[in-house]
Formats: sequence, C-alpha cells, structure tokens
Amino acid sequence: MTIQMDKDLRFIFEVLPSFGTRYSNLVMAYCCLFGVTPFQIKAKKLRLILEEMKRLFDAQSFTYQKKTYEISHAGIADALDLCVKKNFEQHLENHNYLKKVMIGISEREGKDKSRQDEKDLRKREAGLVSRETEQGRPSAAEVKANLERVGNIIKSIGG
Repeated sequence: MTIQMDKDLRFIFEVLPSFGTRYSNLVMAYCCLFGVTPFQIKAKKLRLILEEMKRLFDAQSFTYQKKTYEISHAGIADALDLCVKKNFEQHLENHNYLKKVMIGISEREGKDKSRQDEKDLRKREAGLVSRETEQGRPSAAEVKANLERVGNIIKSIGG
C-alpha cells in the first residue's frame, strides 16, 4: 500500500512541471475541486486526475458524448479558470462540467480559426489575381485567334 502511494506521489511531483508554470497552478486548483487533499490519503485519485489532465493537454482535444472537440492550451486554461472560480457546493465527481465549459470555448476557437482561414484564403487569392494582372491577360483579339487555332486543330484531327 505505501509503495503504491509512494509511486503515486512521485508521479504527481514529476508530472506537474510538464504543464509548465503557466498552467500547473490551474491544474492543481482544479484537482482540489475533487477533494483530493491531503495528499497521503488520496494520492491515487490525484494521480488519476493529473493523468487525465496531462492527456488533455498533450492531445489538445477531448471527447464528450461521442464527439471530439479540438481546443488549445489557452482554451483549456480558460476553462480551468472558470471551473476554479465557480463555487461548487460539493466536490466534483467527474470532468463533465469542465468538458461542457470547454465545448463552448472549443466552438468559439473553431469559428475564429475558420474566419482566419477565410481571411488567409482571400489574401492568397488577391495575391494571385494581382500577379495575374501584372503578367497581363490576353486581349480579346488574342483569345479569338486562339479559339480559331484550336478549332482548326480539332478539324484537322477529325478528318
């Protein structure tokens, strides 16, 4: 029993730096919402929660009701911050509240990303159009001459 507890505590102290100084405090504050203090009594539960949080940060995505959502580190931090600041009457039992908060943030990030992608696409198109006009388009007479030439080629192939 104490060997497992030592392994759990060792994992806890090894995994916290992987979140970075920016997010480790938020992750630990979120873990406290599950009532996992003091460490020695609930080290295994804390280790399990930290493993789940590490998977979330590494994958930058989560699944809720069989649908996968993409979310950035900043989005995860925003969701954790909202959860930590909410006053829960009881300890949390699972991550469902966090996931519901992250869904909204994920959808907002998706919309922002699609808007940015659209802007980038329009910029590239504008660049192509401007480059095309710099090279010059064929005149109407050149287009007509090219069409006649293609028509003659087709006639000569046909017979």
